[in-house]
Amino acid sequence: MTNELTGLTIAEAAESIEKKSLSPVELTEVYLGRIEALQPTVNAYITVTADRARADAKAAEDEIVAGTYRGPLHGIPIALKDLYETAGIRSTAGSKVHAEYVPAQDSTAARKLREAGSVLLGKTNTHEYAWGTTTNNPHWGATHNPWDLDRIPGGSSGGSGAAIVAQMAAGTMGTDTGGSIRIPAALCGCVGLKPTFGRVSKQGVFPMSWQLDHPGPIVKSVEDAAIVLQTIAGYDPADFSTVPVPVPDYRTTLRNGVRGLRVGVPRAFFFGLLQDEVRSAVEEAIEEFRRLGAVVRDIEPEVTRDVVNMAWPLVVAEGQEYHGEAFATRKGDFGSDLQSVLSAPLPDAIGLTRAYRASYRVKELFRKAFEDVDVMLTPTTLRTASIIGEEQVMVGDTEMTPGGAFASLTMPFNVAGLPALALPCGFDADGLPISLQLAGRPFDEATVLRAGWAYEQATEWHTRRPALR
Repeated sequence: MTNELTGLTIAEAAESIEKKSLSPVELTEVYLGRIEALQPTVNAYITVTADRARADAKAAEDEIVAGTYRGPLHGIPIALKDLYETAGIRSTAGSKVHAEYVPAQDSTAARKLREAGSVLLGKTNTHEYAWGTTTNNPHWGATHNPWDLDRIPGGSSGGSGAAIVAQMAAGTMGTDTGGSIRIPAALCGCVGLKPTFGRVSKQGVFPMSWQLDHPGPIVKSVEDAAIVLQTIAGYDPADFSTVPVPVPDYRTTLRNGVRGLRVGVPRAFFFGLLQDEVRSAVEEAIEEFRRLGAVVRDIEPEVTRDVVNMAWPLVVAEGQEYHGEAFATRKGDFGSDLQSVLSAPLPDAIGLTRAYRASYRVKELFRKAFEDVDVMLTPTTLRTASIIGEEQVMVGDTEMTPGGAFASLTMPFNVAGLPALALPCGFDADGLPISLQLAGRPFDEATVLRAGWAYEQATEWHTRRPALR
C-alpha cells in the first residue's frame, strides 16, 4: 500500500502547498485514510485526532488561499509522541496512570508547531513514560516495525518512527533520553535528530530525566529535520534548561557540501561490538564521505562504557522522584519493566556524586575530541531490529538486553548533551534498515545537518519504503 502524496517529504509537500497546487485538506484526508487502514497492524498511534486534523487543514487552506503563508509547516500533517502535552487532547505518556489526562495547554513545542500552521493528526505510541527501547507498551499494545511486523520499531519513540516509514504522518516529534529519537529512526529506516541539550524546550513534555531529555523530530529526510528544528528551537523562559543561543537558518547552509569537513571516526568505543552487516554498511558510509571530499580520520576520545554507564543512576533517581507518589499508590498500574526500575534501590549520595562527576567527564572528553574534528561518524545501533517480546537479543555471539543493543552508541551523546543525527545507510540480509550517526559540537546542528544532507543526497537508502498491505 503506497500513496504518491504520503510519500512526499515535508519540503516537497510544502513547495506544492505554497504554490497552491496541493491542498492541505486533500493531503490530510489521504493521511487519515492511511492511518485508518494501517493502524490495526502497525499500531503507531495512541490517539488519532481526525476532527482536529480536518479543522487544522481547513484553516490552513483558507489562510493560504487568502494570501497568508506561514512557512514550510503550514498545512503539513504531523503527529506528536504522546509525551507532549496538547491542550484539550488526551496526553497519556503511554501510561495507564495518565490514560485520561487532558492538559489545559500545549507544551511549548506543540504550541510552536501549531503556530507554524501544522495539522495535528494525533499522538503516537511510546514505551511507557519513555522507559524503554522497544515500544512494547503494556497498556496500548506493541508498535510494529513497518519493515517486518514481527519486529520492534525501537523506542521509546517507536510510534513516531513507525508512523514516518509507514507514511502515516509527514513529520513527527519524539523525545530522546538515551537514544529514543535515533533508535526508532535507525530501526525503522528514517531520519531522527536529537538537538543540543537546551536547544529545544522541554516545557510540557513528560520527563524521563530532566538532565538528559531532548525533544526533537523524526522525519523522512534531513531537510525535513532542519525545517522542524527551525520551528521548535529557541530559548523558552518556561524551561530554565534552554539557552539563549541564536538559532541559525538551518536550510541556508544545508547544501554547502562536506568538502574539507573534518570527520572523526571514534573506533574504540563505537566499533568494538557490532552486527557484521552494520559494520560493513557504516564502513561503506565512511568511504562515501571520503568520496564526497571530507577529511576522514580515526580518533580515540577516552570515552569508555563504564564512564557512560555511571550516569545511569541520575536517570533512575529522577524517575523515582517524578513517579514516586503515583507508584506508591498505583503500583499495579505500571508495567512490569517500569515497576522494576521504580522498585530498585535508590543510589546513595556517593553514587549520585560519582554519576555527576562521570557525566562531566564525558562532556570534557567530547569537548577535547571536537577540537580536531567538525563531526563524528558512528553506527547508531549495534544491530538491526529484534523480534517483539525478546528479553535478550544477540549481537554477534554476545547476548544483551534490548537496552544494551540499541542504546549503547546513542547514550554517550545524551550524557554529553551534543547534537546527533541518525539516518539510513543500508539494509541487512533480512531487509531491515541500518543507520549511521553523526554528532557535532554544542549548538552546531547546522554542520551535523549539512553532513547528513550531503550523504543522503549521494545515496538512495532514504528512498526505500516497506511494502505494507
